[in-house]
Amino acid sequence: MAKAKYTYNEERKEWYTLAWDGTYNADGSKHRKWVSSKKSSKDLEEKIRQLKTAIESNGATLAGNISFYDYAMQWVNTSKSSRAPQTREMYEGCIRRHFSSFQNVLLQDIKHRHLQQLINANSGKPRTCQIIDLTFRQIIKSAVREHYLPKNALEDILEDVSLPAYKKKEKRPLTDLEKQAIKKVRLDDKKNAFIKILFYTGVRRGEALALMREDFDFEKKVVSISKDVQFLLSGSSIKYSPKSANGFREIPLSDALIVEIRTYVDKCDDYLFKTRDGAIMTATAYRRMWESIITSLNIAIGYNPNAKKNKSEKQITDLTAHIFRHNFCTELCYQIPAISTKKIAKILGDSEKMVLDVYSHIKEEKEDAAGAISNALKL
Repeated sequence: MAKAKYTYNEERKEWYTLAWDGTYNADGSKHRKWVSSKKSSKDLEEKIRQLKTAIESNGATLAGNISFYDYAMQWVNTSKSSRAPQTREMYEGCIRRHFSSFQNVLLQDIKHRHLQQLINANSGKPRTCQIIDLTFRQIIKSAVREHYLPKNALEDILEDVSLPAYKKKEKRPLTDLEKQAIKKVRLDDKKNAFIKILFYTGVRRGEALALMREDFDFEKKVVSISKDVQFLLSGSSIKYSPKSANGFREIPLSDALIVEIRTYVDKCDDYLFKTRDGAIMTATAYRRMWESIITSLNIAIGYNPNAKKNKSEKQITDLTAHIFRHNFCTELCYQIPAISTKKIAKILGDSEKMVLDVYSHIKEEKEDAAGAISNALKL
């Protein structure tokens, strides 16, 4: 039976409705077109049914001549518009660098081999392959969801993709040599404040770079974390919220840290760590500052960067800001039960599961399996 939602236009002498044609407007809303019948509402309903069948069975025809690349850029500009700038840039960068070869490949013509060829071409970079696969999959799923591709595209294109083995770099705390260097090193006030804040608070790199004088309360001995510096292709920006909801927090300041940084913090007008021209830290400026810190740490343990024959004597090479954070978590886990895993997680602005993973690793290191077996199994 014809549906009452169809309206009869007396002037045009026809039944009509506005129906989705399978495409989208620039703002992401569904594009609807006028569908009508001068015969009857039943005939109109049949036209709507045929339109829906066309969309569901092979919506690719509705996509017209859009290329996979153009659809991918449309997808990132709509689906990822509200994501953090760094995340959006990751997806867009992947599309521009790796999917540009598909500018002449229609969306409806994309195949499993296209994804596999991209993976094969980057097989020496397992992490890059993961990002390519992740981005490609989301684009295909979006095209299927919007009926630009048939449902079987999920299986035909995305199944049985062969990826190179990827082993995530294992987190580690500071080495004894690195701790020795941090204790001995002589840095200017800004660089000293930066690594000491990392060491004594466990904040993320972006959180440290976003710190302002007003965030410190030396009377209460706390620092408030509420912002994050994000490095972008076009420069950097302040995100007025930490990485997660747990990121808003107050971290206790140890007496040792207060002694190290108070004079410097009190001299700052606003942000603690700025570029030479007074702007917030950029990726390039940070890289230069961090390389200078690493060089100074090596000098502190006896490395002479000006010597011609001892370049191999450089001891500290892979130190990152995140290693300071993992070291902070590790050292606090050694203090359990004097401090709880829940409290450690709160200080770090992270999940308790993450802290438990670190703590479990520490307990495992202390386990004496041979001794336990000997004590448990006796005749």
